[in-house]
Amino acid sequence: MRILVVDDERRLARAIELGLEAEGFAVDVAHDGSDGLWMARENTYDAIVLDLMLPGINGYKVCETLRREENWTPILMLTAKDGEWDQVEGLDTGADDYLTKPFSFPVLVARLRAVARRGARERPTAIELGDLVVDTAARRVRRGEVEISLTSREFAVLAFLARHRGDVVSKRQVLDSVWDGDFEGDPNIVEVYVRHLRNKVDRPFGREAIQTVRGAGYRLASDGG
Repeated sequence: MRILVVDDERRLARAIELGLEAEGFAVDVAHDGSDGLWMARENTYDAIVLDLMLPGINGYKVCETLRREENWTPILMLTAKDGEWDQVEGLDTGADDYLTKPFSFPVLVARLRAVARRGARERPTAIELGDLVVDTAARRVRRGEVEISLTSREFAVLAFLARHRGDVVSKRQVLDSVWDGDFEGDPNIVEVYVRHLRNKVDRPFGREAIQTVRGAGYRLASDGG
C-alpha cells in the first residue's frame, strides 16, 4: 500500500512515515497543503493522511479540491481540532474518516487499512434533489441555475434534511444535529428556520419540497419538490 502523509509537524510526519514503513507501507510525505495537493494529483495512492491546519492550503480545501476533481482516494483526516463541527465539516468535505491528535498509532494503522479496503469509491459532496443542489463542501445551494443565499444556520438545517432526504426527521433530531444536545431553548426555533427555508428554497420557485409531517417532524422530498 502506498500512502501520502500531509502534515506540517515535521517530527510527527517523520514518526508516522517510519511507523508506516515498519508496517510495510510505502510512504510519501508533504509538509504543506500546496505540495500535498500536487502530489495527490500526480501520483496514485491507496490512502491519504491529511492534517487540517496546513500552511499554503488547509486540509479542508485540499480535500474539497480533490473531490471536485473526482479524485476519490480515501482520505483520513488527522488533526488536533476535535470539535464536533470540525469533524462534520471534514466529513462533509469528502473525507472518509477522522482521527484526532494525540492518537494511538495502532488505531491509525487500523483505520488506514479500513479506508483503503473500501477503496476509491465516488463520494460526491453535492446532494442533488431534482433541480435543488445542496453542496455541503462549498456550502452553496441552488435551484437550477439560481444561487440561493442562506445563513450558516439555515444551511445547516437544509443540509441535515438533505442528508436524510425522503425520511421524516423530528424537531429533536434537527436540534441535536444543528444546535447541540444541550440546547435548552424553545424547540420551536426549528419551525422558524424551516419557514425561512421555505421562503427561500421553495416558494419563489413554486415548490413544496420541505414538508411538514404532522405530529412527527419534517421531510425533504427526494425529488426536490
